Amino acid sequence: MDEGVAASVGPAWYSGISATQWKTLLASNLGWVFDGFETYALILTVGVALRQLLDPSQYPQLPTYAGGIVATTLLGWALGGMSAGILADYIGRKRTMILAILTYSVMTGLSAFAWDWTSFAVMRFLVGLAIGSEWVTGTSMTAEFWPDHARGRGAGLFQCGFGIGFFLASVVWLFVGATGPGAWRTMYLIGVLPALLTLWIRRAIPESPLWEKANVLRRMAAIRKRAGTMASSEEQSLTRFSLAELFAEPRTRSRTIIALLMAIASATGFWAISTWIPPYVGSVAAKLSLPAAQWASYAAMTYTAGTIVGYVGFGFLADAFGRKPITLLFFALSLALTPVLFLWIGDPNLLLVVAALLGCVASGQFTWMSTWLPELFPTRVRATGAGFVFNASRVPAALGVLISGALISFLGGYSHAATAIALIYILGLAAGPFLPETRGDPLPA
Repeated sequence: MDEGVAASVGPAWYSGISATQWKTLLASNLGWVFDGFETYALILTVGVALRQLLDPSQYPQLPTYAGGIVATTLLGWALGGMSAGILADYIGRKRTMILAILTYSVMTGLSAFAWDWTSFAVMRFLVGLAIGSEWVTGTSMTAEFWPDHARGRGAGLFQCGFGIGFFLASVVWLFVGATGPGAWRTMYLIGVLPALLTLWIRRAIPESPLWEKANVLRRMAAIRKRAGTMASSEEQSLTRFSLAELFAEPRTRSRTIIALLMAIASATGFWAISTWIPPYVGSVAAKLSLPAAQWASYAAMTYTAGTIVGYVGFGFLADAFGRKPITLLFFALSLALTPVLFLWIGDPNLLLVVAALLGCVASGQFTWMSTWLPELFPTRVRATGAGFVFNASRVPAALGVLISGALISFLGGYSHAATAIALIYILGLAAGPFLPETRGDPLPA
């Protein structure tokens, strides 16, 4: 290559990434892989599990019980993620990550020993607490370790772990599911294995230097407050409870509210639309005398493949073109592609292509939260802010799943219900322009 051309190209984006930064990303990604595995394992096994845990007279209400299990998990996810964000700002990112993975592993394993619907729901709630905890610690660690020019790429590589977990769960269930009626218990016992990851994290991953610096300042401010010598408003903010701090100052409060509206659009769109893509594609295939279950499986696989591409691709695009334009683009494409999939295509093969594209933008758009949210909040409340926004959106998302199910019955099918729910993306498009662009900026101190 000509020397002038080589100089203009410059070094590769990853050339300056240190071994510690890569190991931090790997630890965060693996934690999120296991959470993705567990989330999809529930979707794959909940029906089988409930057929053992319910009395046969309750089988006609099985979808209602299954919906209750999923909603309970999402509620635990929301509460756990918000609580872990606060915890990570006070005791550290690394400690909270280890605690989240251990809790996840133990509660997932105990789920295998559920004896009725109630015990299953309680254990799934506790698993949800840990799943929500893992995202906020992984996001904070990745953002605080990775350099400014590559933070979006790091976030995308972290976020794709969830889609990889979905894929792994599908592969494992392909083999485990054929072992008999107790196969669902085996799937949850496999979920104990991530506990081994904590042994490596304790040795290989350091605590975030940014958090350690903020923690020292917080402790010093607390000492001065007890001594009655505090002077500045900045010192007062350091001693304020982190969740209250999100709403204490006008700038942080507006960023929190705007980001939450966007997160509601992303979460509601994903859970209330993507849930119905496999059965919808299966129903279209059945009308053409094709095996419905097989085509539903194809749809799930292609959607997941698109999801992984979207997670990673978003981060690279956001580093190249900015957080705001790429986030708005993914919202707009999600809004446009939903009616294309559900209303305008009758060919199952083409449906699989569009399902992959929709997975890329509707699920892949979640990377905006791991990329953009850490850049909106100062270190002392970064995990609290990201955890609150990401996880509080799970509550309306759970309601969205229930509403979408009712709409399917009311409107007589998946098509119009999914298209109606997709209008939630307009909320994201309306709110997004009001957040500041942060591409390439240092993290707020």
